[in-house]
Amino acid sequence: MPGGRLTDEDRRHIAAGLAEGLGYAEIGRRLERPASTIMREVTRNGGPDDYQADRAQQATRHRARRHKQARPPAPPIPDTGHGRDPQAVKDFTESFTDLLIQQGLPRMEARLLACLYTTDSGALTAADLVQRLRVSPASISHAVAFLEQQGMLSRERVPGARRERYIADDEIWLRSMLASLQMNDALAAASQRGAEILGPTTPAGARFRSSAELLLLMSQALRQVMEQWQQNQATRNADHTRR
Repeated sequence: MPGGRLTDEDRRHIAAGLAEGLGYAEIGRRLERPASTIMREVTRNGGPDDYQADRAQQATRHRARRHKQARPPAPPIPDTGHGRDPQAVKDFTESFTDLLIQQGLPRMEARLLACLYTTDSGALTAADLVQRLRVSPASISHAVAFLEQQGMLSRERVPGARRERYIADDEIWLRSMLASLQMNDALAAASQRGAEILGPTTPAGARFRSSAELLLLMSQALRQVMEQWQQNQATRNADHTRR
């Protein structure tokens, strides 16, 4: 079936096409498959000079069985003494992860950020994250690098150790909004420039002028929200210090 998994018959056609000296594109055209699909299939099963349909089919079945093996159960969420329902925490973490994905974060990055953000400390080491998310250290490293670039987490050295821990603090959304504000300002400036060059009375110029007005209003509102939040935080911190 075009677009579905390769079948045993598909693999026999691939082997026959390779024997004829056909390229991946031509084999893919005959099977109504992308050339990239044919290339991946051949590359992972011996290459064009050693591809065998039966062996490729057997290897695919072996990989499928291996992937279906049950994962070990996730370690329980540590009891922090707050009387939380572990299942409710798990369900919320999953829904929060889905929300982050809907907002544009890749799945691994969303899982890592949600894991950090739902801990009381807001800080975990790479080993902690590997254990909790049940992924490889490389996956953690790539996700951390992405989130760091976005200003969504930071890292610090664990006191008295060589390890680092990753932190999602209270200002994560402030930094995210600041990045949005900077982009918004750039778009507003470009729209104003576009209106000037195209002429504010022309249809194209008017379109840019209208966009600039909206973007400037959004920037103003974002700045007011950020300033109000910072004032609220300062007030709460001062109250906490007095206590």
